[in-house]
Amino acid sequence: MSLLEIDNLSLTIGDTPILKDMELSVAPSEVMGLVGESGSGKSMTALTVMRLLPHAARATGRISFDGIDILAATEDQMCALRGDDIGMVFQEPMTALNPVKTIGEQVAEGIRWHTKASRAEAEDRARKMLDRVGLPSAKFPLSRYPHELSGGQRQRVVIAIACALKPKLLIADEPTTALDVVLQAQILDLLRDLVAESRMGLLLISHDLAVVTEMADRITILRRGEVMEAGDTARTLSEQSHPYTRQLAQASMHVPARARPHGAGSGQALLQVESVTRDYPGRRTSLLWRAPDIRAVDDVSLSIAPGRSIALVGRSGCGKSTLARMILALDRPTSGTIRFRGETITGKSEAELKPARRDMQVVFQDPYGSFDPRQRVEKLVAEPLHLLEKKPTRAERREMVAHALHEVGLDQRDMDKYPHEFSGGQRQRLSIARAIITRPKLVVADEPVSALDVSIRAQILDLFAELNQKLGIAYLFITHDLTVARAITDEVLVMHDGMIVERGKTNEVFDHPRSEAAQALVTAAPDLHRAIARRMQEQG
Repeated sequence: MSLLEIDNLSLTIGDTPILKDMELSVAPSEVMGLVGESGSGKSMTALTVMRLLPHAARATGRISFDGIDILAATEDQMCALRGDDIGMVFQEPMTALNPVKTIGEQVAEGIRWHTKASRAEAEDRARKMLDRVGLPSAKFPLSRYPHELSGGQRQRVVIAIACALKPKLLIADEPTTALDVVLQAQILDLLRDLVAESRMGLLLISHDLAVVTEMADRITILRRGEVMEAGDTARTLSEQSHPYTRQLAQASMHVPARARPHGAGSGQALLQVESVTRDYPGRRTSLLWRAPDIRAVDDVSLSIAPGRSIALVGRSGCGKSTLARMILALDRPTSGTIRFRGETITGKSEAELKPARRDMQVVFQDPYGSFDPRQRVEKLVAEPLHLLEKKPTRAERREMVAHALHEVGLDQRDMDKYPHEFSGGQRQRLSIARAIITRPKLVVADEPVSALDVSIRAQILDLFAELNQKLGIAYLFITHDLTVARAITDEVLVMHDGMIVERGKTNEVFDHPRSEAAQALVTAAPDLHRAIARRMQEQG
């Protein structure tokens, strides 16, 4: 008997249809993969099951969980189910966590609420759960706050919260998007263990077909709110009988056509990083004692020539984003020098940095956290235009914003919307539009396609390649996705514990990794062909 059954579910928000006659089921001990493009209704399906819908939403059909009619349940019944019998890992960890509460408090909160455990008992269980998701007490005490963690580390906290009470059903909405491939493999192993130990059902929402193939027993493919295909995972993805399934599989392995722009790699280096180190003061645990300083970046040097693309890969927390912040002059190095277009930018004032900021833009890892939720898209995307020497008129600004939105696959009508009206993948496209609107010389992209479905990711990689060829834009890609690094970069730097441990041409490093860190990344990286072959072999 199924644990979760969704029959003829239709959902509208206002006059907009979101889901149409959807059918889906999850049995105990089963992993169901829900796959589709950004905006297809995957996350709205999860929110409907959790009854976390906006007031304007109207759902019809039937959702049955363990014999309970979800759509007819009272709010008190849903409060008893959420976090206890049904756990959920939300897509964006920074917005899912309370910034003024420690991670220990947030993991223990659900334990205390549902089990009436004492504070000490709840904290002890929270500590064990954090240890299990890869946040050991030696480095990650319960007293840490979300802003003190990297994106991948915050995602682990969210997973710990959702799994702390071993729910009957876990809904995981892109649970490994922000994680490096090594940790992703560990978290997927953890989810497998939880499914096996407690006969938990898992609804895994992901745009990564390789991950879904590795994990899911069955798969449901969603497009524009409608189920296109459903069935056994390995057979569905190996046969690819439906055109849309075939389209997704091809997009997941897409490699953009690239041609080196004229003059790429010639002349003076565009960016030079020389022996940069960044230390952070240790936490003060008492009036007289403070922990030793933490070295996040340790003697790093690199250079990027005009028109070249370099990947910076490494595990979560290895110092990639810290290095990016220093390159962007958002953080100052403890020692070392950073030069952009031959001029030192280390220690300069904001006024002195204005020309550099015009030619050096960024795509942040967390698209929602990088936008002001009170502003409309037109103002958000047009924000870098104040750096231009000649300020555009109102009409020119709207035209530039419309063109940037079109380049990343969005519509001109989206200019008048707010960030919360977009899916996670669509918000990332807005981030990219904002980064390219000034036609910069260098774009620092911190996980630029991690939140995108495979079809849009293919389009964005094509866009990056096109802008590189036409405008000579150079890129520093910070990513844990080795397929992205292979597809779009010329060279790769492997970072581990704040240091660059290996560097070279992208294919050479990934085909023949020398360092232990690079070998671990390559071994753990998901591969669709390999995953399908393994699952087919298991089924005989």
